[in-house]
Amino acid sequence: MKNGIFSITNVTAVLPDSLLEHATITIEHGVIIDIAQNGPAAPDSINGSGSICIPGVVDSHSDGFEQELNPRPNATLPSGFALRSFESRIRAAGITTMFHGIGFENDEKWGRTVDSANELCDTIVDYAESMSALIDHRILYRLDARDAHGYVALIARLNQNENEMKAQVPLISFEDHTPGQGQYTDRTVMERYIAGNRKVSIEEARRIVDQTIAERNALIGNRDKALPWLTENAATGAINLMAHDPATSADVAEAVKWSASIAEFPTTVEAAKLAKESGLRTVCGAPNVLRGKSHSGNVSAQELIALGLCDGLASDYLPSSLLGSAAALVERKVCTLPQAIRLITSGPAQTVGLTDRGEIAIGKRADLALIRLQGNLPTVFGVLTANSQHAERVSLVGASA
Repeated sequence: MKNGIFSITNVTAVLPDSLLEHATITIEHGVIIDIAQNGPAAPDSINGSGSICIPGVVDSHSDGFEQELNPRPNATLPSGFALRSFESRIRAAGITTMFHGIGFENDEKWGRTVDSANELCDTIVDYAESMSALIDHRILYRLDARDAHGYVALIARLNQNENEMKAQVPLISFEDHTPGQGQYTDRTVMERYIAGNRKVSIEEARRIVDQTIAERNALIGNRDKALPWLTENAATGAINLMAHDPATSADVAEAVKWSASIAEFPTTVEAAKLAKESGLRTVCGAPNVLRGKSHSGNVSAQELIALGLCDGLASDYLPSSLLGSAAALVERKVCTLPQAIRLITSGPAQTVGLTDRGEIAIGKRADLALIRLQGNLPTVFGVLTANSQHAERVSLVGASA
């Protein structure tokens, strides 16, 4: 590349509100400097072969890294290898900015400990700061509201790692998965899940849920211990705070008191509507859109999108669902292609405060993906990333030159 300048030609560019056919996009040192229809190309160029060029996908919540660590029970991978392995699947899904959800809690059921949380965060930070990372790796700190050790460990980490806080405003999801509220407001959903997953009777599953509620109710005091620090730092903008799984107007009103800025995975129209009216950004699950319904019996994310109550989608547990959900929304005529793509690019970017990406626009980061759509089935064959730490380094795989 001469002077760090090159072009992508022969693509349909998905702009914020329109499509630009036969587009040429020119990039210098990782930043878009020109967009034109049948425009001039730099001497170094990549032929997009008629593909669709979209902004790189931004994922504000993925549990995939934790899952990648254990591809089989009792077969744990080294964290550094698992992160790179997961990165290859992220890029294949068109994702260029990923917030890895790391659970700060001691929970045998999920195999989580605060020590392992710190180790995984260290792995992400070290890789993100290296010259090897192929996407922008970030952290979503998932804090269990009732865990006795999670909030102590998280606060200690952020207080002791000033560079981590300076690199980005920490994104924290305050979560309470106690049955009978939030995602599991209808506790019978959890009972059926336990019965099927553990192969026990409904009666036994009901007993397990009763025990879980009793155990977590005994820990309710830890929630109040964590809130002062969260509320104070959210109010000053030192952290971005997510209210997780709000189900009722009371849940949203409480989140507003915390100075939360994001309602993540609202489970009812009521909660999503009040969140929007209260100025919170709303995040819905892409797998919910793709499947056409919630796996736990809550509101359909597609319904919230149709009502204008969703600002962006997150993959939750399936990275490929982001592009899949956008394609599904277009095929079902819920959204135009630019509208659907905004839900997985500029929408999430705005939600987490990343104003330098998420759009094909002059001056924005050259995080781009080349895709094709066959009905509701997307294929990614090229991904371009510009690492914010090393703006002159770009990587493109899979596209024809």
